[in-house]
Amino acid sequence: MEFIGHILIFPFPIQGHVNSMLKLAHLFDLSNFHVTFSVPSNIHARLLAHTDVNSGRFSPRFRLQSFPAGIYEGAIDSKEGFMELCDSLNRIAKPFLRECIAQKRNFSLPFTAFISDFQLSIALDVVGEECFNLPVYYFRTISACGFWAYFSLPDLFEAGELPIKENGIDSSPITKIKGMEDFLRVRDLPPFCRDEDLAVLFYTETRLAVHARGLILNTFEDLEGPILSQIRTKCPKVYTLGPLHAHLKATLASKSTHSNSLRQEDETCMAWLDSQEPKSVIYVSFGSISVITRQQLMELWYGLVNSGKKFLWVMRSDLVAGKDEETPIPLELEEGTKANGYIVGWAPQEAVLDHPAVGGFLTHSGWNSTLESIAAGVPMICWPFFADQQMNSRFVGEVWKLGLDMKDVCDRSSVEKLIRELMEKRKGEFLERAENMGKLAKQAISEGGSSYCNFDCLIQDIIKVNEDMRKPLKNVLAS
Repeated sequence: MEFIGHILIFPFPIQGHVNSMLKLAHLFDLSNFHVTFSVPSNIHARLLAHTDVNSGRFSPRFRLQSFPAGIYEGAIDSKEGFMELCDSLNRIAKPFLRECIAQKRNFSLPFTAFISDFQLSIALDVVGEECFNLPVYYFRTISACGFWAYFSLPDLFEAGELPIKENGIDSSPITKIKGMEDFLRVRDLPPFCRDEDLAVLFYTETRLAVHARGLILNTFEDLEGPILSQIRTKCPKVYTLGPLHAHLKATLASKSTHSNSLRQEDETCMAWLDSQEPKSVIYVSFGSISVITRQQLMELWYGLVNSGKKFLWVMRSDLVAGKDEETPIPLELEEGTKANGYIVGWAPQEAVLDHPAVGGFLTHSGWNSTLESIAAGVPMICWPFFADQQMNSRFVGEVWKLGLDMKDVCDRSSVEKLIRELMEKRKGEFLERAENMGKLAKQAISEGGSSYCNFDCLIQDIIKVNEDMRKPLKNVLAS
């Protein structure tokens, strides 16, 4: 088969980012591109342990590549951990990627495109320093509204709306993000906006998007069209490809996609769901990184049990910070969970949300989770933690009206009230809106839909760049 291109993909090495970028890699592989997917050794090992990424899913054109040892592997739910990860990627991943590109340059499978995640500065430095003449595409795995908020942060600093004061009023309006003037509040901004160093890091990386060949986003036009219009005033080439998990599923013509989980999934919950009534279960998961206190755990648990609704809860072994293993679980919680609940350490989330028994999702509002819920037509209760999650939860509750925003609240009475509102009092209203948006998501990834067409445009752009790069060489050889 004729060589059409070789794509180097560099994800930010945490679960949500790796998950969506692997789906993009799979789409490219199915389109006959060669793909090299570069991750730290710990991510490499977990993918091999918990997925089929290296045993039959991809064609021989796909290669999973590991960085040298030394990339930070600790928790990143603090400023210190996050900054250490970014620093180690700069120190170790950058020179490794530079050498990798240089080695491939004079062989039969040279890289023809570089797709970078959050730290675009690394990709631009690697390509620019060595004059590789390699097009760089920026794939932000967050929402378009989250991306635009990050991009707009300098405007907020200039207007005095940032930095957020510790004693600031969380309900104060934010007016300097175009397209969000009428509904955004201080509490809807990412928590890192309270730390100027982190805010500068995020907006600096985001604003580098104007130097990329194109911006790739895991969203679809019917969902975030007004915000995408704002982004296109700064980055004209925006490729919306989402929901990527549904896009890949449609391309594979399969009811399910392969797991990209870095944790072992407990599939026993699927049999439990099979025994439940349609739309009767609320699914609870706060992602792979979020950490809660024991008090929050208890309030959530009481709220779930007291609601009287069936629930499936992903309770990771590392979910609770500093938990006391000796403290017994109250008897009423144990009995309530036996009667109405099912708890697992990790779940096959896409399959869970697609299950007919699931009628609601209590989520941290990570973008993958939000899109998976939207594509499945499942309404949400949003309890965000960090990054774009605050923004996503505001859009779910206020703009798309696909659920309820539980932001900054965690007491048992509020949890119970919101579950009853979603799963009982306003159930029909939320289900109708969620199912309608789910239909629009499916249309986007169907033949002729916006995401389907945008992926084809992206492929054609990469092929065109490759052909343009080869023209000077052909002219030299001809002379």
